[in-house]
Amino acid sequence: MIEGGCFCKKIRYTVERGDYRIANCHCRMCQQTSGAPFVTWLVARKEAFTYVSGKPRQLQSSSKGTREFCSDCGTPLTFFSTERPGYLDITGGSLDNPDDFVPTVAVHEESKLKWLKQTE
Repeated sequence: MIEGGCFCKKIRYTVERGDYRIANCHCRMCQQTSGAPFVTWLVARKEAFTYVSGKPRQLQSSSKGTREFCSDCGTPLTFFSTERPGYLDITGGSLDNPDDFVPTVAVHEESKLKWLKQTE
């Protein structure tokens, strides 16, 4: 199993091992909700993901998207889109071993910060 959780460790989750798409998202919502220039996401089927402790808070970030985060430490955890009902995105930074998951694609590069290098 892949494991992860929030900074304060009140929320923990597992994800079944699999061949996952890993993407860097440069949209303004990701920038603003994370406070970072982009967010790395592991895209998984919803049924592969389970919270094993704690309960995240939800934020309806758009008419199509819901984000989950720890209400104690603020760690962003997941994103659900109505456009992809069988999937969820898991923040790469909340994984216990984020080095194991290398991004292969960038999305929403139209809002990529100008000072970032071009995606290879």
